[in-house]
Amino acid sequence: MKESITLTDNRTGASVEIPIVDGTVDSGEWASLLPGVYFHDPSFGVTSGAASAVCELDGEAGYLRYRGHPIEQLAERVSFLEIAHLLLFAELPTRPQLDAFAGEIAESASIHENFHKRILEGFRDDAHAMGVLVSSVAALSTFYPESKDVEDPTVRRSQMIRLIAKMPTLAASAYRRLVGTPYVQPDPDLDYTTNFLTMMFRPLEGGFEVDPVLSRALDLLFLLHADHSQNCSTTTARTVGSSHADPYVSLSAACGALYGPRHGGANEAVLRMLQEIGTYDQVDDFVAKVKTGERRLMGFGHRVYKNYDPRAQILKDTAHRVFDVVGKNPLLDMALKLEEVALADDYFVRRKLYPNVDFYSGLIYQSMGFPVEMFTVLFAIGRTPGWLAHWDEMLTQNSRIARPRQLYIGEATRDVVPIDQR
Repeated sequence: MKESITLTDNRTGASVEIPIVDGTVDSGEWASLLPGVYFHDPSFGVTSGAASAVCELDGEAGYLRYRGHPIEQLAERVSFLEIAHLLLFAELPTRPQLDAFAGEIAESASIHENFHKRILEGFRDDAHAMGVLVSSVAALSTFYPESKDVEDPTVRRSQMIRLIAKMPTLAASAYRRLVGTPYVQPDPDLDYTTNFLTMMFRPLEGGFEVDPVLSRALDLLFLLHADHSQNCSTTTARTVGSSHADPYVSLSAACGALYGPRHGGANEAVLRMLQEIGTYDQVDDFVAKVKTGERRLMGFGHRVYKNYDPRAQILKDTAHRVFDVVGKNPLLDMALKLEEVALADDYFVRRKLYPNVDFYSGLIYQSMGFPVEMFTVLFAIGRTPGWLAHWDEMLTQNSRIARPRQLYIGEATRDVVPIDQR
């Protein structure tokens, strides 16, 4: 049976049959039948604005794949830099390719001394780390003016390497200026995640060694956040990039979108919710208040997933490994009971409110010593390869500059009254 829909303009009687391809219909056919009539879709919830090979997720079935690879297999078998290579270049690297890629990243990780002095030191002492990151990423544009030649694939590749390399350095610098400790330069002999943890937490004197369990846990968190299809920040990166803005300002805009509490702040909200619940024996009372509308259940449900977020189970297992090293987080027992109660309650099951990736990530970050102000910054480091992959893909597709239509709801034509007669 042919998959299609038939549209009829009842004003004229004209009809058009539009094929359904991969669950979508071509807007061009719609426009040919109904010129001047547009699809009104605030937040683009049922509108495809991009054709992408980077990431596939199915919220009903509950799966997530990076370029065809299931997230469960990737989480078990590869590293974050392998994921970055996959997202940017469409294939998982061979060992020589990974070594060369990691070498390029390590070589580009430093930031100029003038950047510390003139950019980072210009912020207030109490400036939020994410606000510093948004501004710092944009400022990199002024250090690499060649990045504006976005139509040159070689130039694009160089900037993508730089951004993946420098994001941890910028993030650690934002943290250390916030807590008032000197900056730590990247060490090319350390792997990507261990290097970041060292730049974050190395004391002024004495040795510092990162536990490999913690390094792997953070690497996994970066991996799980690397891409998630056309979310708010990724769409922002593509929209800004469609004007042929350079990658630094395009990613700064994506960071700005992520900074909003509806997008990147969900794991912080989970942590605050658990702290407000207070004790293990208060969980049942809290759940009862959620059902009456008095409280909100954070970390459950998702705009896309109508099933168990596959990343949540991976992080649940990771949380236990982290706590074996750093000691048990007292909030974990509450989180586990909250999940158990919610998954057994028909109220939540009928509404398809299952734990999402944010439910456990904040607990892990806190247990590793990250303050809540850094949670969204960590998200940004992990999402950088995904943002760049979509930005680069968009430019290779010869896409037009983003320009959605609008439904005007303002005043009709009005005469201008001279100011003395108003």
